[in-house]
Amino acid sequence: MNNDLKLIEQRIDEQFQRKSRTMYWLEVVDDVYDQTYNFFMCHQKKGEPLRSVPLHSLTDHDLASLETIIAALQHYTQLTIHYFGFVGQEWPGSHRIIQKKRHGEE
Repeated sequence: MNNDLKLIEQRIDEQFQRKSRTMYWLEVVDDVYDQTYNFFMCHQKKGEPLRSVPLHSLTDHDLASLETIIAALQHYTQLTIHYFGFVGQEWPGSHRIIQKKRHGEE
């Protein structure tokens, strides 16, 4: 897990250019079919299309391990993290809901 975290952090550093008028965020996707968690770095400059760059996939499909990595990433970077495919799931440590509703729903 430590190697996964270092690799994700390294790839975030490579992608985070701090360009003006550009929004940056991370996305974490629960791929239930492949039993992986996929990390993406997203950025969008005003007036331009969204760009999403794959960072890494965790093959350890364990929410407790993911929670540890997410906590470390939140400490490492102040980027917002969006979650996809986690509707109804909660973090094992805090028992907080990860994703309350599907994206696009009101």
